[in-house]
Amino acid sequence: MIKGDFKKTMNRFYIICFGLFILAIAIFFKLIFIQYNEGSFYKNIAKKRTVKNFELQASRGNIFSDDKSLLATSVTKYMIRWDSKAPNDEKYEKNINNLSQKLSLILNKSKEHYKKLLDNGRKNNNRYLLIANNLSFSQYNKIKNLPLFNLPSIKGGLIVETKVVRAHPIGKIAERTIGYEKKDPAGHYIKVGLEGAFGQILKGENGRRLKQKIAKGQWKPINDNNEKEPTEGFDIYSTLNINIQDIAHHALLSQLEKYNADHGTVVVMETNSGDIKAISNLGKTKSGKYYEKLNYAIGEAHEPGSTFKLMSIIAALEDKVISGNDFIETGNGEITFFNKYKVKDSKEGGYGKITTSKAFELSSNTAIVKIINENYKNNPEQFVNRLYDMGLNKPLGLPIKGEGLPKIPYPSDSNWSGLNLPWMAFGYGILLTPLQILTFYNSIANNGEMVKPKFINKVSGYEKGSTKVFKKEVINPSICSSSTLSKVKKMLYNVVDKKWGTAHLIKDSLFSISGKTGTCQVDYAKNEVQYISSFVGYFPSNDPIYSCIVVIHKPNKKKGYYGSQVAAPVFKEIAKKIYNSTPKLRVFNIKKSQKTYQKSIKIESLDGIPDLKGLPAMDALSLLENMGLKVVLKGTGKVVNQSIKKGVKVSKNEKIILELS
Repeated sequence: MIKGDFKKTMNRFYIICFGLFILAIAIFFKLIFIQYNEGSFYKNIAKKRTVKNFELQASRGNIFSDDKSLLATSVTKYMIRWDSKAPNDEKYEKNINNLSQKLSLILNKSKEHYKKLLDNGRKNNNRYLLIANNLSFSQYNKIKNLPLFNLPSIKGGLIVETKVVRAHPIGKIAERTIGYEKKDPAGHYIKVGLEGAFGQILKGENGRRLKQKIAKGQWKPINDNNEKEPTEGFDIYSTLNINIQDIAHHALLSQLEKYNADHGTVVVMETNSGDIKAISNLGKTKSGKYYEKLNYAIGEAHEPGSTFKLMSIIAALEDKVISGNDFIETGNGEITFFNKYKVKDSKEGGYGKITTSKAFELSSNTAIVKIINENYKNNPEQFVNRLYDMGLNKPLGLPIKGEGLPKIPYPSDSNWSGLNLPWMAFGYGILLTPLQILTFYNSIANNGEMVKPKFINKVSGYEKGSTKVFKKEVINPSICSSSTLSKVKKMLYNVVDKKWGTAHLIKDSLFSISGKTGTCQVDYAKNEVQYISSFVGYFPSNDPIYSCIVVIHKPNKKKGYYGSQVAAPVFKEIAKKIYNSTPKLRVFNIKKSQKTYQKSIKIESLDGIPDLKGLPAMDALSLLENMGLKVVLKGTGKVVNQSIKKGVKVSKNEKIILELS
């Protein structure tokens, strides 16, 4: 019985052994099969898990101002790591003290700190020890020449990695306009300002560097050379002017702080070319400080209020339903629609009977509304079509992303009502961005030609070494007839020049300003009404060089909210500083025989004295002082004689005597 059980057990054992033998043979042949048929596949998997190419960011092209000053540039930052297993014991012991001492001098930490750091790295066999990060080129250049680190990487262990960061030499000024381009967590690109609009031109072509995976998920470069060197992007030259940008930024900031406003924007445009010389957008933080929060000038469409009265007047003049000398009865300064909705003038009791021109200069709501409503109420399409013909319903098509869409209601819209026409007349129920409004006003200064705002002058090295120049782009060659243009130019001039004009407080004796104030209610459906204060215009009036818009949202009403009080002084400060800092072109208004005529003086260099005869004393004084001369005035009135003749070259601090009568 025992022998029979033993025999059965042995039989089972032999069967199991035979099965294991067959399994071993199967595994052996499978390994051979994998080795010869699938080996390359698994080798590639292993290689990808331990060795791979990393992308090296290319240096983006520079962004320059109009005078070639840097607005944005790429700066390379260096990371220094060390492979502690690379140097042998003899080299390490020979150089460690000297190396630690030199590192402490460059990186401002103690010698003991670096001695301990390197010793611990050596002890722990750290092949990717971080020595320093975010180093400048000069720091990196010093470190790579230190003892031990100056050896080839396989002997000294030095590992250098780079990253490219964007630097802005002028700081936060014009930050939203210069912009950025970066990836969000989802991998989508966020494109803002010039960086975003011209990202394809600026970004260049990335390089590649081969790295090997080491402990703790770290990747170490395999050699000192890149597999593919990154290619730098192209440079772009913007239209922005650093001096004008600085003037605009600080003028806006000062007024926002004074009136504790929510946010504001300023744009300065060169009249003929459409070049944007300055654009500042400042919003208030929770702490009450201001910074470039959003690009309000381009992206924020809002009801313009009284600045839209220019568009209404032009439409009425073009359709010949009014002339500049027609009389309008404003009554008691109030009109009621549908027994409920009221339009009021800012002056209690109204202005009585006034001309169309004076209605505009006084910014009479009742007069402008009466003009538009009474002449177009039976055919509102005619009025809106005229606005459409002027291009007010179309976006500007800017390269910078995020332009706010204009809204000009049309009578066929499902939500059109009897209030739309009168409300549109003085700037309500419509939406325009500050830059869209400025572009229209700039066309008045530019003799009716509407030009597209331009942010870039040229791109260097574009398309196989050539330079791409961005030329002036005309949106509308003539927004209105020359007779209408002449009339509205006079109105815009009188807004500042005449005592009754809403912006008379910003009149300046040295140069003339033309423009329009705007005071628009917002949140008027709520109990707490807020305001948008604005001023838009151009200067000098008789030969415009620049146009400018100032928009300030929600100023503290207790301190002031009218456009003439809040926005217009910013315009004047900007205009005056630009005027005083630009001696190459001065335009003076001179009265002779009770008629106004223009006299332009171009100064080609500061060496040549211009002909000053006929100029008022203060005009001549301002001009000569800007040239650095000492001026002696004899008499009062206008210049009749000058001690240094026209065209004579002079040096600074030279004395000139002007005889006046």
